[in-house]
Amino acid sequence: MFKKILIANRGEIALRVLCACKELGIRTVAVYSEADRHALHVRFADEAICIGPPRSSDSYLNIPQVISAAEIANVDAIHPGYGFLSENANFAEVCEASHITFIGPSPAVIRMMGEKDRARVEMAAAGLPIIPGSDGVVPDETAATSASEQIGFPLMIKAAEGGGGRGMRVVRSQKELLPAFHTARSESEKAFGSPNVYFEKLIESPRHIEFQVLGDRHGNVIHLGERECSLQRRHQKVLEESPSTVVDRTTRETLGGKVVAALKRVGYSSAGTVEFLRDASGDLYFIEMNARIQVEHPVTEMVTGVDLVKSQIRLAAGERMKDVVPSVKFHGHAIECRINAEDPVKFTPSPGRITAFRVPGGPGVRVDTAAYADAVVPPYYDSLVAKLIAYGDDRTEAIARMHRALDGFVVEGIQTTIPLHKRIIAHPDFVSGNFNTHTLEHMFPVESK
Repeated sequence: MFKKILIANRGEIALRVLCACKELGIRTVAVYSEADRHALHVRFADEAICIGPPRSSDSYLNIPQVISAAEIANVDAIHPGYGFLSENANFAEVCEASHITFIGPSPAVIRMMGEKDRARVEMAAAGLPIIPGSDGVVPDETAATSASEQIGFPLMIKAAEGGGGRGMRVVRSQKELLPAFHTARSESEKAFGSPNVYFEKLIESPRHIEFQVLGDRHGNVIHLGERECSLQRRHQKVLEESPSTVVDRTTRETLGGKVVAALKRVGYSSAGTVEFLRDASGDLYFIEMNARIQVEHPVTEMVTGVDLVKSQIRLAAGERMKDVVPSVKFHGHAIECRINAEDPVKFTPSPGRITAFRVPGGPGVRVDTAAYADAVVPPYYDSLVAKLIAYGDDRTEAIARMHRALDGFVVEGIQTTIPLHKRIIAHPDFVSGNFNTHTLEHMFPVESK
């Protein structure tokens, strides 16, 4: 087992990894920007090293600074969390060259899954159902026109190396094609450093379903069921739950088996998520894979009892799957609300000082957060303040506990999305499980613009 791990992240996920390390008896090293000098992950780590100014490009994304901190602290491994360098194949390669274990998949697999068009080809070859689309990257106007004629309208233009809704455009006619193509390429270049895009057939009003997986370094892979991530705004997830109300046991076992076989084929190790869109007829199609731990991993932990972060660390240290996760059993239902520092109506950022902070508790309630009273939410990073998770023996109990928890969650000094979540979980479409990726636009049309 590792003796010391550097946590190359901040906020709640840095604390989450830190807690897992403490339970495993591993010393921790926090890195932080000047804006995070008083952050909790800095306070609670065994060691802490400042790696630069507030801007993430000068600190958390600065590979030489992170590696220098790791070498100074003499760590065995680096846990990247999610975001920042977590899916950066170059960073994983630098870790290897520096004889530091990267707690994640191999650089080759990260690169494969990061190139969304290539991932489609690999997963199709492995037997997963794929949405009809272009044969790889669409490089120019001629190829764009040809691909659109082959696929038909409506279609979706997507950044080949992107995520989070950036570099994506819906095209419903030939007239819209080329302007959307150039806009998507430009946005992809600015966001991801690459203009490459590919095309997919647009599935209208889909459900967004993802499977959680774990792989060890001996060729073993398992899945831990699915999560429902359809409640989104501008392609950004707002609320997640597990299990999905539209995935039955047979589908879970059949598709989960295909996912496991596909990831064994490519040599996947560590935690990861395989994402699908479900169309109106109930068919699921692979869209992409996130080769890291996900923001919404707690709902899977609640319904399986498996600590995914501790499992990541143990698997990276070379342990076998049968020793880390002997079996997976599903019980109950879990819901996660992302509490962001945003205006709940306009969705504009709301950084600032938190003047009062009280988290809810009681049976079935979990809060993952790095916030506290008098903490400052800086304007430089993601707006996530906390993840509120409610668990129950069934979905009805989980919803009831989420109602109670949201009512007892107090955050003052900044605006948050707590009022939005209260409205969502009380809405008949959510309660009935009748929703898709466009539901929030219809629930709250003014806020979604």
